[in-house]
Amino acid sequence: MASVSEQVIVAVQALVEAALPVADVDRNRSKPQSVAAGGTVIVRDGDPGEPEVDLSPIAYNYSHRIPLDLGVYGTADDTAETRLDAMRLALAAAVMADRTLGGLCQFLDLQPGDTGDLDAPGAVTGRWAEVVVVADYVTASPL
Repeated sequence: MASVSEQVIVAVQALVEAALPVADVDRNRSKPQSVAAGGTVIVRDGDPGEPEVDLSPIAYNYSHRIPLDLGVYGTADDTAETRLDAMRLALAAAVMADRTLGGLCQFLDLQPGDTGDLDAPGAVTGRWAEVVVVADYVTASPL
């Protein structure tokens, strides 16, 4: 069986795939040269940080920060900013609908990150943003 940390990351990726069904969602890949028509999301493993430890019974309390890199180009109908905002709103709705990731976490939340232009040679300018998923969970093992 996978560690709780790995289960949480896999569940976050599944949540992103369900929230953004037309986006190309991948894990830990380098930033692509181009972005898929439906947008691109890269789920990073992130850092669970140092746990707070309860001693009786032993429990490791993590607040795991899982970055998501979102990228999108504008279309004839929508600007890149509008499409990026729609992606972030869809992620927020998915997180609010299942704050425990099916019982894996005590609480799941989102934090906004940096945004910027997506420049690819010969392509229209797009936008990218980082969104951080914060998963609070408890394990019996530090691994």
